[in-house]
Amino acid sequence: MGCKVIKVKPLSEEEALILFLNKVGPNIVQSPTIMPTLKLVVKECAGLPLTIVVVAGTLKGEDNPLIWKNALGELKERIGKVEGVEAEVIERLKFSFDHLKDKQAKHCFLYCTVYPEDFEIEMDELIECWIEEGFIDDMGTRKEMKDKGHVILKKLEYNCLLENVSSDEMKMHDAVRDMALSITRMNPRYMIQAGLQLEELPKKEQWSPDVEKVSLMHNSISKISIDLLPTKCQLLTTLLLQHNPIKKIPYSFFTNMPCLSVLNLSFTKIESLPNSISELKNLTTLLLRGCYKLKDLPCLSMLQELKKLDLSMTNIEEVPEGIDMLIKLRYLDLENMFTLKGIPAGLLPKLVHLQHLCLGVEKEKISLKAKEMEPLKKLECLTGCFEDINEFNKFISSMQQNKKNLIKYNLVVGKLYIHSTRDKRLTIGGVHNWADAGIGSATTSTLAPSATFSHLRVIIIARCWSMKTLLPHWLLPNLQNLEEIWVSECDEIVEILGAATSEVEEKGSDALIKFHLPKLRKLGLEELPNLKSICSKSGVMVCDSLEDIKVFNGCDKLKRIPPFVPLVGNGQPFAYAPPSLTIRSYTKWWESLEWDGTPNFKNVLHFNPF
Repeated sequence: MGCKVIKVKPLSEEEALILFLNKVGPNIVQSPTIMPTLKLVVKECAGLPLTIVVVAGTLKGEDNPLIWKNALGELKERIGKVEGVEAEVIERLKFSFDHLKDKQAKHCFLYCTVYPEDFEIEMDELIECWIEEGFIDDMGTRKEMKDKGHVILKKLEYNCLLENVSSDEMKMHDAVRDMALSITRMNPRYMIQAGLQLEELPKKEQWSPDVEKVSLMHNSISKISIDLLPTKCQLLTTLLLQHNPIKKIPYSFFTNMPCLSVLNLSFTKIESLPNSISELKNLTTLLLRGCYKLKDLPCLSMLQELKKLDLSMTNIEEVPEGIDMLIKLRYLDLENMFTLKGIPAGLLPKLVHLQHLCLGVEKEKISLKAKEMEPLKKLECLTGCFEDINEFNKFISSMQQNKKNLIKYNLVVGKLYIHSTRDKRLTIGGVHNWADAGIGSATTSTLAPSATFSHLRVIIIARCWSMKTLLPHWLLPNLQNLEEIWVSECDEIVEILGAATSEVEEKGSDALIKFHLPKLRKLGLEELPNLKSICSKSGVMVCDSLEDIKVFNGCDKLKRIPPFVPLVGNGQPFAYAPPSLTIRSYTKWWESLEWDGTPNFKNVLHFNPF
């Protein structure tokens, strides 16, 4: 190809020392008793930037001179045992792995090798895999386990064994991956051939009898030939075949895998699964996400150990037979299954250990029933639809009685689906019985404010024609994490934030009612013909985070921007606005606004016309 070989020189002693000191921490730099040993440790890194960074990460914050002397001796001993530059680099990097004090973190780190080289790994996906593999102990709640996963990720990043490439993705350096692969070939036994453009399974002799985890993900395997089937995989626990164009799996494929625990066939072209899958009595995780040609499954009743089942984005028409027998199931994902005809009545109440339930929020949706949801007392993550506001409020009531809060959710109420990519959101559309109920209470007179949605970030309301007030003042203390409010096509709505008559009477007609929404960033209003105010006339808004108020067509009666007061301080409203706030609308609407005798208020607001 006419390429030139360019030799990259190692760092000079001075450059190597500067890089090492930048990574090892300021308290070490200022320690005269450690510096002589530190310089010798840097010398053992041979001017290789990656080695310098990883070794420095391992010794970061260590202020005991003996630990430094032991580290120096260990590095020398390791390098002395091998020959060749590549082997020496691996031994230096292995020094960091061996010094991980947490055995759990070691297992989690080695698992990262199952992904192809240079692969950017989503953090949430990786933590899910660690949970599936049992690397993270069962801690009672899914949130605790995920939090533990993030702690391990930080530890691996701190030790420079993983790189942070974005806010939600990690990466393993090629040389670090080579080091990890050298370990997994020995113990535990991994066979990694991910992202190598393979067109068929590895040959029989490559399947070691004591292999535990096999990753063939992101290849071009379309057919599993009987001639290549492994004959002895008695210890195999994990088989990763996702992102291969596999169409069919022979019956005998799974018969020699009695210990198989995790099977990932996501994003394959599989049309059906062999009945032999029912014999995998140790299977805990079955992932079939994105298998769009899959229309049915064998009976699952024998998979008594199954904890996670992902059938999202498949074309399965009926809930698989035997799913009601999976009493250990904790994670069930049926999202984007447009052909699914429904969920049999009485199924969900049997799955009492469910922590994560995703039924989708699309137009062709399956309605959740509060009575069916009530037994799911361990539920933390929920995606689904309620047919009307009353059913939704019954669900909230049962959550309150069980003293449970959802951590992650995307809920739709009504007959109108509005797309939103945000997590922790509530979408209400096409609900016509609003006069009989409000958000968060079966009847507003019988319940305490609901803390069920204390994590709520986004509220989307559309075509709720009988609604008059969106959020009552009493509900706001439980919406302190709310970031976005979007309201459209609600003919009767008069105000967004409202105070009850009793509150006004209690405080006095001249008293200010403060609407605290400390994290609110965006407010969008459209086609609200009777909207007169954003908050009650006696109210002021306390939300310094507010960045954007958008007023679209059809809000002609809105003539007033509410007064603001700073988050800190109890003064009366004056010509003050959140520093980041921009109001966007049409110039005609802006010029029609009334300023209630405070013309200076207009001067502190930043208006940006459409």
